[in-house]
Parts: sequence; C-alpha cells; structure tokens
Amino acid sequence: MRLVIPALAVLTTLATAPGHAASFDCTKAKTVDEKTICRNRSLNDADVKMAIMFTMNTHLVSMGTRGNMQDRQREWLAERNTCKGSFKCLTAAYDKRLSELQADFDGIASRGPF
Repeated sequence: MRLVIPALAVLTTLATAPGHAASFDCTKAKTVDEKTICRNRSLNDADVKMAIMFTMNTHLVSMGTRGNMQDRQREWLAERNTCKGSFKCLTAAYDKRLSELQADFDGIASRGPF
C-alpha cells in the first residue's frame, strides 16, 4: 500500500504536467509508432503509465529479476514497433503490456511488506 500512494502521486503529476507527452521526447520521435503515440492522447497516456509501472516494478526486485524484466521490456518494444502506425495494434500492445506489468506488481506486492 505504501508503494501505491507514491505511484499515484507520480501518475497525477505527469498527467497534469503541461506539454508532457509520452515517456519519450515527442519532438525527437522518428518511427511511425512513436509518432502515432505522440498524436493520440490515449496511446500517450498508456505509454506514460507503462513507463511508470515498469520503472516502479524494476525498483522493487533484485538485480537478476530486474535484468529479466528489462529483457522482456526490450522484446515488447520490438513487438510494439511492428504495429507501425496502427492505432488498434498499438492499443492492444499497450493493453497487453500493462496487464503483464500489473501482474508483476501484484506478485511483488503479495510478497511484501515493504
């Protein structure tokens, strides 16, 4: 529970920050998928949420587990890139990844206390 409150504070801050877009700099977006994410608020929000959840989860586990999580994130990014500019595909990719990250967090939290 102590982890959820700071995470919500970060999400709230990022959601209300003026000009904040995605978890990456949209002015430097080069790929079609990045440009699509930057143009769509729902994808933008999903990207920010994904980045926050990933960062939070990786800070809660040991280094070996962290490396595995980072490998999975890189694999997911490669999968996301195959969507190109398809809003439907990108939405499905983010939904899937957010579910995976939530399951990871739930597993971590079940082993508490923190």
